[in-house]
This record gives sequence, C-alpha cells and structure tokens, in this order.
Amino acid sequence: MSKSLKKRNNLQGRPGFVLLITLGLLVLLAMLGYTLSTRVAAQRHRDQYIIDYSSARYGCDSAVKYALATLEEIDPQLISRPNEPDFSDLFYLTPAEYQELLELWGLGSELTMFDGNRRSRDKAGIGEFDEFGDIDNFNNIDFDEMEMDDFGSYGSAEIPGPYGPAWPFVTEPVEFEIGSAKVRIEVEDENAKYPLGWAMLDDEDIKREAEAGFETFCEMTGLTAEQIDSLKLELQEIGKIRLFALDFKPITRTVKTAVTTRARTASSRSSTSKKPPSRVTRKTVKVPDQISEQTTHFAKLFHSSLIDTEALARPIITGPDRRNESALKYMGLWGTMKVNINTAPRHVLEAAFIFGGDQVEIAEEIIQRRRIEPFSDFQALKTDLFRYSNSIEKCEKYITTVSRFFTIKVTVVSGVAKASSVIAITKEGEKVKRIAVING
Repeated sequence: MSKSLKKRNNLQGRPGFVLLITLGLLVLLAMLGYTLSTRVAAQRHRDQYIIDYSSARYGCDSAVKYALATLEEIDPQLISRPNEPDFSDLFYLTPAEYQELLELWGLGSELTMFDGNRRSRDKAGIGEFDEFGDIDNFNNIDFDEMEMDDFGSYGSAEIPGPYGPAWPFVTEPVEFEIGSAKVRIEVEDENAKYPLGWAMLDDEDIKREAEAGFETFCEMTGLTAEQIDSLKLELQEIGKIRLFALDFKPITRTVKTAVTTRARTASSRSSTSKKPPSRVTRKTVKVPDQISEQTTHFAKLFHSSLIDTEALARPIITGPDRRNESALKYMGLWGTMKVNINTAPRHVLEAAFIFGGDQVEIAEEIIQRRRIEPFSDFQALKTDLFRYSNSIEKCEKYITTVSRFFTIKVTVVSGVAKASSVIAITKEGEKVKRIAVING
C-alpha cells in the first residue's frame, strides 16, 4: 500500500476517534455538573433548614417565656353543657357516628344559653415559676410521617370539653406569629388522663384491680393484645428502677455533709489520702416533697426510650376520616396520681372506679350528671350517687374534683423546621410549680 493511501485512511479514522473522545468528555462533564448541582442544592437545603430551625427554636423559646410570664392567669372553669353531647366517647366512635355527633352538637350549641347570653369561650392566658432542668426528648417521634398538619394534629373534635374547648384542652389553643415562625400554645388537663403509674402499683391488696383497670383502659382505647403485652413489659422494666406509690408518710433520711475547719496544718492540706471530715444529720422529708420527687422521677422515665410512645400515638381511626384519637392522647405520662371525675372520659373513669367496683354504672352516672353541674367535691359525689357510696368510698385516693396538674405545649413551625417544648406544672391556687420540660 502506498504512503498516500495510508495517510488518507488515517485521516478518515481520526474524526470518529475525536468524536468518541468528545462524547466521553461531555458525559463526564454532565456527570460532574449533576453531582455539583446536587451537592449545591443539598447544601442550600441544609443551610435553609438551619435557618428555619434557628427561627423556630428562637420562636419556641420566646413563646415559652410568654407562656411562663402569664401562667398565673390560668383559672380553669368548668362549664355546664346540659343540651350538648358529652366528650367521653369520642375515642372509639366510627366516622359516621362521629359526624352524627357533630351534627347533634351543632344544633345543641345554637340552643344552649347561659344567663341570657350565648356561651363565650375564654382564651385564658397561661405564669411564672422557678428554674429547673430539662428532660431530653429520647423518643424523637417524627409525627410528620403520619401526615399531621403544621402543629402535629389530624384535626381536633368540635365537641366541647369540660372547659369549653375540645378535650383535653383547658383553654382554646392560642396561635400567633413571631417573625416568620407560626406559634401555637396548648394547655392540657393531665388529671383528665389515665395515670400510667397505676399500672405499676405493687400493693397486693389492690394489684388485681390495678391490672384489671389497666387492661380495661387499654382495650377501650383500641390497643391490641400484643400492644398491651408489650406495654406491660416496658412498665416492668421501669418498675425495676422504681416502683410507683400512692401512700406516703413523712420519712427521716440520714444526710452526710462535709465539715470545713478553719485551722488546718500544712501537712493536712497537702495530704490527699485522708477524706475530709463529714457530719451526719437527719432530715425529715414531708409527704408533698415525696410526691413531687416521685412525679419528677416518673416524668423522666415515662418520656424515656423505655416506653415506645410512637406505637401508642398511632390513630385509632385510620383512613381518610382519621382523627387525633390515640391511646397516647389519654395516657398521663407525668407521674400523676389522681383522676378528675369532672374532666375524665368514660374509659378513664371506669379504670379509676374499678378499684371499688360498679365502675360501669358509676362512670355513666357521672357522665350524665356532670353535664348539668360539675361535682364540687368528693362528698357531693357520694351524696349524688348514694347507691354506690361504698364503692366510691374505696376510690377516694384515686379521684379528685379539681385538676391541679397541667401541661403547656408550645409548637413553632418555620419553613420546613419545627421546634416544640412541653412544660408540666402543678397549680395549687396561685402557687405554681414546674415539674419538667421536654424539648423536641
């Protein structure tokens, strides 16, 4: 083959080779461009989330300060609702039954009058208490995956609760904005819920009733047998740490305190082998202090990873008509000891009165009578339900007619970020004491 022919063939092959290399370079550049743009977008998303979360956290902290500054204004007032359906059975109603109840309430609310005026729902504020430590949110539940709204709710029932707003709210939720952050403040009555500590009572005289009440409550809130058994095992593990008690007496504790002496020799100051002297003193711990200590302790335990609250928070009614009704909504996770008969729903009432018997009949009587007039005290309950006075007498230490334990939930949404804080308090008249805080 001549040299000119070889040269012609080489020239003809080069364009294809160059085209192949060009295509390879274009693919490589496209991949690099896609990778770079993806990383830039991800970084922008992270940066924006940090900005949104900082705004949400700042808004949450500001809202908490506002809530604490107005806490003393909380003055829960029970209302009379003789012509309106009771909130007690919302947790198990089917969508059709629920809709029918809403329609009944819509008619009843138009006809109900108080002192010649339609009932107005007071948006009470919320006070002030001493500093205390926070509790970590161990479970870190992602409620967004459950398709809740911005404030973690599927939509609340319109049936009025014992204070007017939907159960278990003490006041209507307050919503406002701080900059770009949307804030929601809710106050809930914790004495209206089933005290989870009751399931851990170790008193042989009432252990059988406590177990029966716990299972009754769980079954009525829609938990399966497997879920109930799982919760029992979790509570057993907590019981190994500390048992729940209802009866307290003043106790004396021995306390060692270090003794400091003014005159110390150089040798004693330089010596590290000897322990500093101590003084042994005796301290009497009063009953209220013991109760407060137990409440704080179990608030930490019940909100730790020892309890699978995510499973308990799943809606009882699923599908397009699902509502914010779950077993967790009706559980007291703060170490409460008593149930308010004026504000507790049916399944909580039955669990409370199972300690004395006739719980189904007593719960029904309470539900019907409190719609007209709330019970003023324990004696009024015994008088009105005199047929069950013996059963009611056995339940005195489990019930109350005035709620003293509340939680304040602050939820803030900014962009794609959410921040929340839950403050548990006890209120005796104007005296307010914080129990715990959970930051989420």
